[in-house]
Amino acid sequence: MATFHQHGDGPAASRALRLASFDPAAFEVPTGREEEWRFTPVAQLSGLFDPSGLVSDAAVTVDQAGGATIAVVPKDHPSVGTTPAPGDKVAAAAWQAAGQAFLVTFDGEAPSGEAGVTRLTARGGPAGQEAAPSAGLIVIEAKPGARGTVVIDHVGPAYRAGTMEIVLGEGADLTVVTLHQWAPDAVHVTSHRARLAKDAHLKHVTISTGGALVRITPHVALEGPGANLELLGLNLTDTGQHHEAQLFVDHAAPNCTSRATYKGALLGEGAHSVWIGDVLIRGGAHGTDTYELNRNLVLTKGAQADSVPNLEIETGNIQGAGHASATGRFDDEQLFYLQSRGIPEAEARSLVVHAFFAELIGRIGQPAVEAKLIELVDAKLAARTGAATTEMGA
Repeated sequence: MATFHQHGDGPAASRALRLASFDPAAFEVPTGREEEWRFTPVAQLSGLFDPSGLVSDAAVTVDQAGGATIAVVPKDHPSVGTTPAPGDKVAAAAWQAAGQAFLVTFDGEAPSGEAGVTRLTARGGPAGQEAAPSAGLIVIEAKPGARGTVVIDHVGPAYRAGTMEIVLGEGADLTVVTLHQWAPDAVHVTSHRARLAKDAHLKHVTISTGGALVRITPHVALEGPGANLELLGLNLTDTGQHHEAQLFVDHAAPNCTSRATYKGALLGEGAHSVWIGDVLIRGGAHGTDTYELNRNLVLTKGAQADSVPNLEIETGNIQGAGHASATGRFDDEQLFYLQSRGIPEAEARSLVVHAFFAELIGRIGQPAVEAKLIELVDAKLAARTGAATTEMGA
């Protein structure tokens, strides 16, 4: 497939100019000095750049169909390869190396409640750079007017390059939740690329709690008038972990809406989180309404949170556009209030972090997922908050 710059050739001063291609040979091997790689420990990804060294990975199991039609299809299937092209070498290598696609299709009204949730479990195989790295391709499509929810739980060891394609037809309504609970030494770099038709609605949720290095790059093109996008993300980043989310929201059609809300908590020495939010409002996207928010809570010394919001506007005829980013420690007044009422400091810190995430968790809209996520947060805080209190010396 063709290589292209979205607005022509030349240096990628604009996010719209960045190289995109299904061919990994179109990309140089990153050095870490490139804009899209400058926060990523690229030395840990050396086995993921060459598609010839990636083993095609179809290790996805179906836990619950939830009204979806599920099949493993060849790469030349008409539903495969219709989203925007990959934007980096790992994503392109994953797409080329994947010998087939795991296809999830919604073509009608999904059942209500938990019966309407399609649940998948993805496993990446052996972890560590010495193991054979793998690549996998998942395609999720919602036909015009269809509704559905997909929850994908990533578990076990992994040294993996992933790619996911999400396509929404006119008026479709889709929720996609990915839980990244990889084993402690897992490395997972994945590209989620989506396109939305007229009046389609996508809720895209990413949760990162496991793995040594997890890098997720959502790229969503709002191509039809009235399309609506909600991006939600949460990371609990512990000692030595690297959790990264680089999103690109491309407003290409008029009267579209997007909201991005990502929150992270860093719990240990050497914990590193990265959030980069690129939003492009093209010249023809009049009536756009967009806002992105990133909040990070640093609980220990030696942790680092990088947050970079970017907004490009090519038309003045919009409803609104904005972003906000903040990184900070605990609110000492909240801690004092709780401790003054007899709550021990470690428990008080857990309550503050729980409250920090509560609003975002409540917006997922899937009670079972929300309950599981609260359990994950509570378990990790129970294991780490006491240590965090000591490390902060507060």
